[in-house]
Amino acid sequence: MSPRRRSYDQYCASARALDAVGDRWTLLIVRELLAGPRRYTDLHADLPGVSTDVLAARLKDMEAQGLATRRKLPPPGVAMVYELTPHGAGLLPVLAALAEWGASDLGERRPTDALRAHWFALPLMRRLPAGEVPAVVEVALDEGVFHVRLGGTGPAYGDGPAEAPDARLALDAETCRAVGAGVLTVEQGVRAGLIDVLGDGPVATALRGD
Repeated sequence: MSPRRRSYDQYCASARALDAVGDRWTLLIVRELLAGPRRYTDLHADLPGVSTDVLAARLKDMEAQGLATRRKLPPPGVAMVYELTPHGAGLLPVLAALAEWGASDLGERRPTDALRAHWFALPLMRRLPAGEVPAVVEVALDEGVFHVRLGGTGPAYGDGPAEAPDARLALDAETCRAVGAGVLTVEQGVRAGLIDVLGDGPVATALRGD
């Protein structure tokens, strides 16, 4: 049996929350699982810098805290995946607020900084207009493709292309960072020739500002 995790031992909602997610790497694991079920190897690949021992320990802690669970994919898949419980998925607004708070501090990318395209999803999704009907927007950067879901149910975003996106954005990482930080709107980026919006539906029209 693993030793009991240390607690702040404070009757405070913030302290209780940090008891659950305050360890190094935990919230970044949540960030990855917000994109949907992930295999251990996929999590390790998209969390550069974490050791296998630490990742395994954090996932075990998250299961014990009721934040994540494991399940085996149905045939023909045989892999074991981790996914967030509803309690864990409730951390989406927390991660989104942290991303918005930290977006202005990104600055210029350092030579030692790893980058995955879908890491831009959280700050970006707060800058995209959400209509009355759920929509999916695909985003293509030089570093890769991801998609965000505006409204509806299911993972808030995902790595890779969407099956049938309502709009597609093509831009570079610096422009995506600027939009996520709130210093540039998608419409302004389109007018400046920094963003291409593909699609003919109402979502694409709204993003272009037509």
